[in-house]
Amino acid sequence: MALKRRQLLMFGGLAVGAGLGGAALSGSWGRQNAPIATTASPLQSPTAIAKNTSTNSPTALRSQKPAPKGLFAPTRGDVRIVVISDLNSAYGSTDYIDQVKQAIKFLPDWEPDLVLCGGDMVAGQDTDLSDAEIKAMWQGFDKHIAAPMRKAKLSFGFTIGNHDGSGSLYNGKYTFDRDRKAVSTYWQDPKHDPNLNFIDRSNFPFNYTFQQNDIFFLAWDASTATISDQQLQWVEKSLASEVAKNSKLRIAIGHLPLYAVARGRETGGNYLNDAERLRTLLEKYNVHTYVSGHHHAYYPAYKGKLELLNAGVLGDGPRRLLSGDLAPSRTITVIDISWTTNDVIYTTYDMDTLKVVDQTTLPPYIDAPNGRINRRDLKVNVS
Repeated sequence: MALKRRQLLMFGGLAVGAGLGGAALSGSWGRQNAPIATTASPLQSPTAIAKNTSTNSPTALRSQKPAPKGLFAPTRGDVRIVVISDLNSAYGSTDYIDQVKQAIKFLPDWEPDLVLCGGDMVAGQDTDLSDAEIKAMWQGFDKHIAAPMRKAKLSFGFTIGNHDGSGSLYNGKYTFDRDRKAVSTYWQDPKHDPNLNFIDRSNFPFNYTFQQNDIFFLAWDASTATISDQQLQWVEKSLASEVAKNSKLRIAIGHLPLYAVARGRETGGNYLNDAERLRTLLEKYNVHTYVSGHHHAYYPAYKGKLELLNAGVLGDGPRRLLSGDLAPSRTITVIDISWTTNDVIYTTYDMDTLKVVDQTTLPPYIDAPNGRINRRDLKVNVS
């Protein structure tokens, strides 16, 4: 089942959705010579495929095209992941805007095997907040976000954002130590079990791994621009493990992206340092996709052999991309993975209009301060 990462298979075109979306376009994580509405990217698989077939919802009970009523309904893959990111509002906020609440209500209707969050689940990173206020933020998160997902029996993977528990250091000590203690206390509470099949949770919720539906996930602490040498040693050990190598797919997730994509976030500290080194490490172990947040702008891309899903914001503060003149928007992405056809397809919704985002309207590439990244449906020659 070994496939070349750049071997591509195209299918489909326009997908027409009735109701709120009107004519809808479905996207994917594939790369093509010319932009089309619907594409599919074959998966790169290891020689040995794991026998684990664990899943949170029996295939026989799945709908063919599950979706919230009135929204475009993409065909379900063998595995479905919904990606959300940057849910928070103003510093200290214990509530969430309507688009966030609506998205959480929508989640069960997509029937995902996993929900992934790119970080910034609460609105910390303010030293003026009291311990009581920090605790209240996580209580608000539980009420509006986590508890509804637990009730729906959804699995929830996430990475820690700078507003959740920033790893910023001053004189060798965490500047936001209270935030980090609060996020750890919340997620270590058995009542807040995220329903994941953990592989390594020794440093959960900051650095951890899990496997869902034959996919190996690695979440690292990218709440600041530096991934420490200690973290990198753990990353390499985790990705070199048998369970990682024998999984059908590998996905990494961290809050800060490798390359800048949004206006106002192109300055140092808003994207990861030494991106080329990090990308080379992920590529070495055949990581298919790196999912990130923080930039509040949706842009599906790739550089080298690594797919880059820059998840858009769902909460306050959507931003414009570094290139183009598209209005900023709030988004949520549904990913469908097919083991039989080796395709990875996404459908991204604008949560302000409830229409599907046409990826061909996004700029073909973005020149970040630390390198160019290409829109992931456009193929270019690389070494």
